[in-house]
This record gives sequence, C-alpha cells and structure tokens, in this order.
Amino acid sequence: MLNAKTIGQKIAEARKKRNLSQADLARQVSISPQAVGKWERGESMPDISTLHHLAEILGVDLNYFSDRFPSDTPAPVFSETTETPKKRFDWHWDMSEGNWADADFSGLKNLKEKFSSSNMKNCQFRHSDLSGLILGKNNIERCDFTASDLRNSKIQSSNLLHNQFNQCSFIDAALVKDNIEKCDFSEADFSGTEFQEVNFEQNILHEVVWKFTKFTRTNLSQIVFSGTFDDCHFEHCSFYGVTFENATIRNTFFKYNDRFKKVRFVNCSVDSITYAFLKNNEANLEGVRLLG
Repeated sequence: MLNAKTIGQKIAEARKKRNLSQADLARQVSISPQAVGKWERGESMPDISTLHHLAEILGVDLNYFSDRFPSDTPAPVFSETTETPKKRFDWHWDMSEGNWADADFSGLKNLKEKFSSSNMKNCQFRHSDLSGLILGKNNIERCDFTASDLRNSKIQSSNLLHNQFNQCSFIDAALVKDNIEKCDFSEADFSGTEFQEVNFEQNILHEVVWKFTKFTRTNLSQIVFSGTFDDCHFEHCSFYGVTFENATIRNTFFKYNDRFKKVRFVNCSVDSITYAFLKNNEANLEGVRLLG
C-alpha cells in the first residue's frame, strides 16, 4: 500500500545513495531539514509537484516511490558527468492499482490512463488538467476535484462517493456502469456527456450545464434537476424521487423510461417537441408550461 511511510523510506534510501544529507536535500527542495525528516519518518508526505521535483533531484523515476517498485532494486544514481535525470528518463509513470489517502494532487496534469484500479480517499485534485482521463474499476471517496478539467474523460465501472466536482468540465466525457452517489456537481458542465448504465443517486446539481447530454439505461434517484436542458436525451432510464424544478427544457428526448409518472415538475418551461415527449411518457404535466 502506498502511504507516507513507504514514500519516506524511499526518499531516505535514494538520498543516502546520492550522498546527500537531509539538510542538502532540504536546500535543493527549498524546505526545512525538519520537513525532510518528517517525510522520511512517515509523519507527512510531499505533494505530487514536490514528488516530481524530488525524483529529478534524486535521479529516480517517479514510479520508484511506488510500493510496486521492488524495495531491493537500487535507485539510479547520476554523477556530475552523466546526463541529468530529465534527459535520462522520459518520466513515464503509472499510479494505477494504488491505495491513496490524504494526498494532494492539485494542479496535476497529463494523468490520462495512469490511475486505473486505484482506491482514493480524501485526496485533493483541485484545478487539475485531467482531460482525456481513463478510469476503470476505481473507488474514489471524499476527494476534491473542484475546478478540474475532465473533458473527454472515460470513467467506467467505478464507485464515486461523497466527492466534490464543483465547477468541473465533463464536456464530451463518458460515464459507463458507474455508481455515483452523494457527489456535489454544482456549476459543472456536462455538455456532450454520456451516462450509460450509471447509478446516479442523491447528487447535488446546482447551476449545472446540460447540453447534448445523454442518459441511457441509467438509474436516477433522489435528484433535483434545474437550469436549462438543450438537446438532451433520456432513454430506458429509471426515475426514483426525481424532480425537475425551475427548469427550461428544449428539444429534449424522453423515451421508454421507467416510473416516469412519478417524476415531479415544478415551475418548468418546455418547448412543444419536449412537451410531446413528456406526454407520450405519461408524465405528470402539472407544473409544466409551454414556452411562448
């Protein structure tokens, strides 16, 4: 399991192989020797940007800090005449199949497919560029992705619970066979996003952008939808305790949905084509008015 103690041991091992004191390393990282001591004792852990910097200074690949890197494999050591670590390595690193807790990955970039099959709890990903991210079989709980870019990402067969996705971009993302519960998506942008066979339950959806968003075979439970829906699609979905409130819904397709009679509409405005789809789905049209 990857944790502060594991990383601390790896830092100490590589530091000694470079013949650096804690004070020497501290000067190069621009922190105090006491902070280095805390890292090496496992009392605290460097954030991801500092870990990148440490890898450069110590002449190791970032994967060296993972518990999947054999402990008996010596860390590469560079002399003054050898190439710098940046030239020696292409910095291919993979954080998949790890267990991460209380780590700060804020500002992370170019994660792509390198975090699959991981457990993450209480981690920070604020203001990160996670575009093109591929996640599969992840368990992500109580993490903060505020203002991160997840456009064109694919999240599949994962469990997302109690996470913060405020102001995140999910433009053209695909969410497939996920369990997504009790997350905060306030001010998120789901333009072009596809939900396929997702359990989407008790999530907060204040001021969300819904445009060309598609829900297919998705369970929608204890959700309040508001704001504007343009060119959206709901097909073969199940609705439990769902309310559309203060919503404007245009050119939006509803077909073959289960329990749709139970959906509540409160102060909603729809265009004529959407009204026809709602009526065909036997929706309760109290609280719905046609746009002029």
